[in-house]
Amino acid sequence: MTSPADTDAYLATVPEPQRGALQVLRRQLLAAAPGATECVSYGMPAIRKTGVLVWFAAAKAHCALYPSGLVAEFADRLTGYETSKGAIRFQPENPLPPELIADIVARRIAQDDEMAVKRAARKRR
Repeated sequence: MTSPADTDAYLATVPEPQRGALQVLRRQLLAAAPGATECVSYGMPAIRKTGVLVWFAAAKAHCALYPSGLVAEFADRLTGYETSKGAIRFQPENPLPPELIADIVARRIAQDDEMAVKRAARKRR
C-alpha cells in the first residue's frame, strides 16, 4: 500500500462520517499551531513544526489522534474516550473538545521547541 502524497489525498480515501470529523480536527490542529505545516508520516496525516507534533487518522470504527506520548498527561480529561499509551480514539459524533486539542498541541509545541534548542546546542559543540 502506497503512502498518500498529502493530507488531502489521505482524506479523499476516508469514508464519511470519519472524513468530516478529521477535516474538523485538521482545522483545529492547524489553528492551534500557527506556522505549522502538514505532512504525511507513517502513512498518516501529521502536523509539524521542527518535528511532528501530532498525527491523526481514521480506522474502520473510529478516528484517532496520536499526540506523541501525551495520553497519560491528559488522562484526566480523556474520560469517555478510548485510549492507549499513544492514541486517543474518538467517534465522529463525539469529537475531542477544541480546548483539549489546543492544550495538547500547545504542550507538543513546547516539547518540540525544547528539542530544537537541544539539537542546536549539540550542533554548536
